[in-house]
Formats: sequence, C-alpha cells, structure tokens
Amino acid sequence: DIAPYSKFDRKNYYYPDLPKAYQISQFDLPICENGGVDIRVDGESRRIPLVRIHIEEDAGKNIHAQGAPHSRVDLNRAGTPLLEIVSQPAIHTSEETVAYVRALRMTMLYLGISDVNMEEGSLRCDCNVSIRPRGSDHLETRAEIKNLNSFTFIQSAVQVEISRQIQLREAGHTIAQETRLYDPARNETRSMRGKEEAHDYRYFPEPDLIPMTIDEARLSELRARMPALPQDTLDRLLNEHGLPEYDADILIQDPEVVGYFEDCVRLFPQAKKVSNWVINDLFQEMNERKVSVRDVGLSPERLVALIEAVDKKLVSVNNGREVFKKMIGNERAVKEIIDESGVGLISDDSVIRTAVQEVLDNNAPIVEQIRGGKEQAINSLIGQVMKATRGKAEAGQVVGLIRELRGL
Repeated sequence: DIAPYSKFDRKNYYYPDLPKAYQISQFDLPICENGGVDIRVDGESRRIPLVRIHIEEDAGKNIHAQGAPHSRVDLNRAGTPLLEIVSQPAIHTSEETVAYVRALRMTMLYLGISDVNMEEGSLRCDCNVSIRPRGSDHLETRAEIKNLNSFTFIQSAVQVEISRQIQLREAGHTIAQETRLYDPARNETRSMRGKEEAHDYRYFPEPDLIPMTIDEARLSELRARMPALPQDTLDRLLNEHGLPEYDADILIQDPEVVGYFEDCVRLFPQAKKVSNWVINDLFQEMNERKVSVRDVGLSPERLVALIEAVDKKLVSVNNGREVFKKMIGNERAVKEIIDESGVGLISDDSVIRTAVQEVLDNNAPIVEQIRGGKEQAINSLIGQVMKATRGKAEAGQVVGLIRELRGL
C-alpha cells in the first residue's frame, strides 16, 4: 500500500556514527505499508509479509579493529538516502532468509533502482533473530545482527545466532535485546551495543522537510512503466522457452543476461542449446573478467553463429569452446577462426573409421569388457579416438562406428 501522504521524522539518539545526534527517518507515516515478497526454498513457495518500507538517511560506520586502543568512524555514507524494507517475523530458517534477500535484490535490479552491490554497500541486511520454544506461539527476545553484506554471511550469521540463543536458553540464561556483529573469521556473533527501545528515540516531525504527497495519476504512470519482474521472467523462461528450472533460476539472476539470452533465441530458436552456452561459457567469461554481459565483447549474433557451427557439426563442443575464447572482442567470422585454428570436425567418414579401427585393434580387452556388460568402458575407446583425431571427430559418430565395427 503506497501512502498518498507521508512525512519525515527525527529519530533522536547519540552514537559516534551519528554526530548530529538525530537521524532523519519516517515513523508513523511511512511511504509504504504491507505487501510481501515471494520466495522459493526446496521447491516450496512462500510469501514473506512486509510491515513497512520507509525512507531514511544512512548513518556512518564504526570500525572496531581488533586489538586497537581506539575505534574509528567512517562518515562517508552519513546523510545518504536509503530505503529500508522491514519484514514481518515470518522467516523461519537461514535458507529462507537468504531466499528473501535474493528475491528483494533481484526485484530492485529488475526495476533498475539500484545496482544492489552488496560488497560496495548498495544493499545491506540487518537480521533480527529470535527463537520460539516448541509448541509456543511466543517469540522470545530478539537480537539484531547489523550490516551483513553477502549471502554467505547472512546464512552463516543467522544460523550461528539461532544456535547461540538456543544454547543460552537450554542453559537457563536469558537473551539480551542487543545489537550484534558477525565475525566471519570465527563464525560467531559478538555483542556490539545494547538495543534502545523505540520509545527512547523521542520521534518528532522533521521541521526542515515538507511532507510528501503522491496522487493516483502519478502512481498510474509509474505502474504503466513497470518492467517485468523476476517471477514474471521466470515464468516466461519456463513456459515460453521450455527451459529446465535449473537453467531459468540461473539466468534470471541478471536481467541483462535474460535479454541477451532471448536475443539469441530469436535468432536460433533452440532455447536449451543457447542456455548451455550462456550458463557455461558466457557466465565464465563475465566472472573471470568481472564485466557485465554487454561488456564481454560478443554480440548475440556472433554467439549464435558459433552455436549453429556446433549444431551443424562444423566443430565439436569442446573445440567450440576454444573458438568462443578467440571470438571475444573482435568481429572475425566463426568459420575463419575454426579454419585458422585447425579444429574443424573431420567430414571424411573414412578417416574417422580408420582411427576407430586402429583403436579397436589395440584394445581387445576393453572391447571384451564392453561385451561383458561394462558399458562405461566405451568411454576409454572414445577418448583414444578423440586423441588420435585431435578432437576433430564427432563423438556421436565415433560411438556409432565403435558399435558397428565390433558389433557391440
């Protein structure tokens, strides 16, 4: 629910990361309330309900170096506007926590409102953890883990905090309401400061900022400009393109990659073959060079030209991967690179037949193993033929000839 009228407030407290002793935030009239985030864990779908979304300013960052006689305060982000999204206490496991943050991250990425780079601080997560005795509907005192900046840290921190609280209660101790930090080196959470109660903040309306009003015409305009969101895109990849769920889940992590993939499919309408090259080869290139798909230096048209060459058996898949590397950052024709590299598949059946016959003649014991039912032994023969032909024989043809020449 988007509020037609919302205002800013001052949240008053003193801490070194907030030297002016108040933070501009939203208290009783946030910009959004309710709503939810759909997640999927272990094949099960759930909606995590939201409490609110509000705008506030960022604080600084306290740096507590272990063993140092003092702490430092980094004020570079102080005053930067941020959007805080608050969920209901309806997330049950560390796996659900990660799925929830991933879903939020992808939504913001698809909307184009942030690069949501966790390492650079564009997206951060504070996890409030509390436990509930079995059979009870009452959540116990919560502890807040601040500023988790990777999915790995989120999952680990939540899990160790759950374990810590259970151990405390089983030993007869109480759980303090406090703010904690996660130490990945020791895989533990440590107390940072006591948590102030909300009534200690002495909220009052921010006098220097006017309230915000958003009329229905503005909302209608924004809704009309909304792009397809991650769930819509996932449905399209599964239903229109017929991709397996594994492939679709990987592709939707990056909306630019989805666009690239669909450009390829328009040129070569065999989605699974395109997906294999995007996931296995294009992603590897992007990760190694830390670039986006648009900066790889390989247009959809050129990748499709390579896929077609493999599909027409002009080059094997393995040798095609060598060609892929040589295509990056230039406009040379695929056929030219294949010919220059000498990796084109052998088209003369008699050459491959001769190579297969020699391998069979030299490996009679392996042939007998195959006859005896040890089918996997055929891989050894295929490998030897591929080596003899420098990878330029088509694997399916090699298997067919092995079976034909030895009646397997």
